[in-house]
Amino acid sequence: MKVVDLNCHWLRCPLEASRQHVSDFGRIQWFDGVLVEIMAEDGSVGYGEAKPAVGSAGDASGIVSIIRNELRPLIVGSSAFDIGRNWGRMHNGVRAPLAERFGRAMPILGRRGVHASAIAGVDLALWDLAAKARGMSVLAMLGGACRDRIPAYASGGWAPVDRIGEELGHYASAGFCAVKMRVGAMDGSVEKSLARVAAARRSLGPDCALMVDAHGTMNVAEARRFVARAAEFSLAFVEEPVLSDDRAGLSMVRAHSPVAIAAGESEASSADFAELIRAEAIDVLQPDLAIAGGLSEGLRIAALAFAHRLALAPHCWGSAISFQAARTLAFASPAGTYVEVPMGGAPLLREMAKVDFRLEGGALAPPTGLGFGVEIDPEFVRRYTHGD
Repeated sequence: MKVVDLNCHWLRCPLEASRQHVSDFGRIQWFDGVLVEIMAEDGSVGYGEAKPAVGSAGDASGIVSIIRNELRPLIVGSSAFDIGRNWGRMHNGVRAPLAERFGRAMPILGRRGVHASAIAGVDLALWDLAAKARGMSVLAMLGGACRDRIPAYASGGWAPVDRIGEELGHYASAGFCAVKMRVGAMDGSVEKSLARVAAARRSLGPDCALMVDAHGTMNVAEARRFVARAAEFSLAFVEEPVLSDDRAGLSMVRAHSPVAIAAGESEASSADFAELIRAEAIDVLQPDLAIAGGLSEGLRIAALAFAHRLALAPHCWGSAISFQAARTLAFASPAGTYVEVPMGGAPLLREMAKVDFRLEGGALAPPTGLGFGVEIDPEFVRRYTHGD
């Protein structure tokens, strides 16, 4: 079955004031993403997602240009079932035949950054299309689920110290048994972050898992002070206390931390995660499949987690497509531990398509339906397509 066309749309959704939040990324007034569509000769369509930024808002014009001008000519005319080979063509460019011959990557300069994100969007769409053509889910194509359910954590936690307990309490009331809050530079000091974490734990009680995310905004000294003093709050993990680019710094924090260290949402490849593992800098691997090369690379990252006895908890701050892809990976990998559920304004997640978020004991069931189980609302796409 041949691919006959590949297209993409930059979707930009404004957020009304009640759905905006403020963090170290500033006030989030937009939610951006790139919807990728791959059409096969039988008329079937596979959907993927590429992300212009780790947070909600970002300029996606570069990704759109890469997909349309560089990746489309490589994919159109190929077999829709050649997912691995097509990934290699995109990743290795003109040296793809040599990479195939010698069995090692010879990647393009854009193996990181927005080019890798563009590759991720096309790869996800290829997986979706191939599973639909076989009449099954992507999860079934991968061999099925490793577990009946997987814990979900509500991801939010921007409120000040006097309201953080109330905010996280709403998440717990919605059925979550795990929640994540933001800390770091947005608070102005380690002491203020610790005060907010203390307030959160008092409100939640001892039985709800609590994670924190500093978005890489602390320096090493601040991060070491934070993890040492935060240990009393029984945190499930501290996410990116320092920037993950600082492999040595993150390793120093982890070496002195009584709390597990998570990172990886902005990493672009399995090579990046291998570096973090070699540096002994990470306990929980958090690939974003709309950034880190799609599901193909996500499977390699999950294999690293399993082989090194580390945890896998994919980053899911995006659309329904990357959420369902991450959910699929977490169920397919024996290393899967959590699925992140964004609680901020997320129209690409909650309005572009219907997703089953029902919780049982704080946990999600496997995804259902063909492909990733995402049926896109064409009117939503028409309404929010930006710049075409």
